[in-house]
Amino acid sequence: MALSHKAKKRWALLILIFALPAYIVAAVTIMSGFRGVFGMQPPILLELAVYVALGVVWAFPLKKVFLGVGQADPDAPED
Repeated sequence: MALSHKAKKRWALLILIFALPAYIVAAVTIMSGFRGVFGMQPPILLELAVYVALGVVWAFPLKKVFLGVGQADPDAPED
């Protein structure tokens, strides 16, 4: 079932307000857990690679929700 344009906008807003900050907190928590594994701060390049990967990975499953949200509603009647 395809989402309407209005539903896509609502889902995108909810994702950006609630889910993305929770994802960021989870990513930082996971990275702080690496300090326990390494016994010290992980190498900066490893930390950078993990943050870049986590920063990109979240968008792939949600691409359909965000696609076309910034455009005008295609189903709206024209004035």
